[in-house]
Amino acid sequence: MGLTDYLGKKRRLMIVKEVEFGVYLGNKDDKVLLPKKQVPKDVEVGDPVEVFLYKDSSDRLIATTNEPKLTMGHLAVLEVADTGKMGAFLDWGLEKDLFLPFKEQTAKVQKGDKCLVALYVDKSGRLCATMKVYHMLRTDSPYQKDDQVKGIVYDRSDEFGVFVAVDHQFSARIPKKDVFGKIRIGDEIEARVTNVKEDGKLDLSVRGKIPQQMDADAELILKRIQSYDGVLPFNDKADPDTIKAEFGMSKAAFKRAVGRLLKENRVKIFPDSIRIR
Repeated sequence: MGLTDYLGKKRRLMIVKEVEFGVYLGNKDDKVLLPKKQVPKDVEVGDPVEVFLYKDSSDRLIATTNEPKLTMGHLAVLEVADTGKMGAFLDWGLEKDLFLPFKEQTAKVQKGDKCLVALYVDKSGRLCATMKVYHMLRTDSPYQKDDQVKGIVYDRSDEFGVFVAVDHQFSARIPKKDVFGKIRIGDEIEARVTNVKEDGKLDLSVRGKIPQQMDADAELILKRIQSYDGVLPFNDKADPDTIKAEFGMSKAAFKRAVGRLLKENRVKIFPDSIRIR
């Protein structure tokens, strides 16, 4: 294997030659430059040095002793440092930012956004990032039903729902029927495991179990009615889309929470509204 086969990876290489601008690592037939400012103190020809191999701004293979935030075969959450005509550039801890092409974005990203990415080598032999990481996520998570988990949203589908990488490494999804509120790609979320599938993938919900969630929903509805000067301009027979848009919950959850408020004598329902008592 040649040194280019280790592009995007860490490698322990031997110093084979010292020059004014650094040292060469590898062997006499296949070597790579480690710039002078990167060379550890008190090393000489024959000493091994652990480096990361990538390409510089002139697309030449180069070594660095700096620690990248991402290596080949792994996943990492990186911040968008800038955007350009062909894609975005990510801060991955090295002098040259990592390129994220538009075609590898699951949603258009902006400067300051964070996204879960992996490395790949493009057709021209350059290291690039991709947000299409579904196939890299693990299915051997330790989580069980009703466990609380944290993760990052990396993709979404109108048909299947929102895709989440739990702990930035385990495959999970919020099914379409359980997607409420505004959830964007790149959002870090907390959720509850509702199901562990036979293949090990997780189903999630960002809503709690019904008794606890009902209390939270009731308080949310009450505060929203107060913001409307005590009169919500629709009742519990409203269209599900209206309820979802206003409260980020299903019609069933809305009716349960309104029922709780009625039972506690905190609201009164009218043909066209709900009012605070």
